[in-house]
Amino acid sequence: MTGLLLDPMVVSPRMDRLRQLLGPDRALLVTSLTNIRYLTGFTGSAGMLFLLPTATVLMTDGRYESQAAEQLAASGAISVSLSIAPTAGQRQSAGALLGEHGVGALALEAAHVTWARQRAFASEWFPGMELEPTVGLVEGLRAVKDEAETARLAEAARIADAALDAIRPRLAEGLTEAQFGRALDFEMRELGASGPSFETIVASGPNAAKPHHRPGDRPVGRDEAVVLDFGALVDGYCSDMTRTVWVDRISDPELRRAYDVVVAAQVAGVRAVRNGVTAADVDRSCRRVIEEAGWADRFVHGTGHGVGLDIHEAPSVSPTSTDTLVTGHVVTVEPGVYLPGLGGVRIEDTVVVTDDGCRPLTGTPKDRI
Repeated sequence: MTGLLLDPMVVSPRMDRLRQLLGPDRALLVTSLTNIRYLTGFTGSAGMLFLLPTATVLMTDGRYESQAAEQLAASGAISVSLSIAPTAGQRQSAGALLGEHGVGALALEAAHVTWARQRAFASEWFPGMELEPTVGLVEGLRAVKDEAETARLAEAARIADAALDAIRPRLAEGLTEAQFGRALDFEMRELGASGPSFETIVASGPNAAKPHHRPGDRPVGRDEAVVLDFGALVDGYCSDMTRTVWVDRISDPELRRAYDVVVAAQVAGVRAVRNGVTAADVDRSCRRVIEEAGWADRFVHGTGHGVGLDIHEAPSVSPTSTDTLVTGHVVTVEPGVYLPGLGGVRIEDTVVVTDDGCRPLTGTPKDRI
């Protein structure tokens, strides 16, 4: 159980918006399990969703018959019919379904259909039918969060904050990176998360110069940077935060300056977030501070990304992003400076875009010790 009673997720408006994007008399086959979950509430590991001109059908196998029925009802997806067929018989069932509804052309999710599966669809599943690629239809809807989604993201962020607060003193015990990472993951579960939202990063000393270091058997020492990048998973929704801390003090003047610069860059980025601002402008707000400090080449990744059912989703916050932030987007702001052989600093908050700014979901202070 989480510490917050979450309102039920109602998904029916999402299907209506998707139909408007798809256009009249078109059919779409949704094969991304994450997108199926977003549209229907179904969380099984196998399924296909057929969005037809006059019907919507979720096809899965007998393992999920009861689960699918319960989840469709709980999420308010009452217009979705359930088709149960064994895996070996789904090809015939799908073909019959499209024939019954007079579908002559079927849109696919291009980003989620392999070349081999597309060839099988064309030659075996739907021979003679025109297959059309679509890109980002459901993902575009997912980028703007409703209140129920934001509540889950906020609860995931709260749990991550509380977990770090609970076990942070253990950094002084000489644990290895891996041991501290496991302790952090365990604490998030104890506080109500279903698990970490991605593989927890604990990077100490010189390893802190590696943005995506995997925690190993190196003991966390005193007087060195420790980058902690982690998140909790609540009802499928992810949180994401990074803090850079020290045990005792910072004696190295370059790392101390790097910390101050990254904090200033992160604050500038958060202040830039608001409805109507381009994501590239947010990135520039962070990058400008780091460039002026002389470390332009040491900020080696984008400033942030969207967060939701996936830990990385639209919109992108980077120099090359073409996205514009709108109210309801949930994004990270995470500039960093990485100094090979010495260490690194990254600070990250997750924020909800509002009309006149943003609302932080991350609450952990940005103190160093």
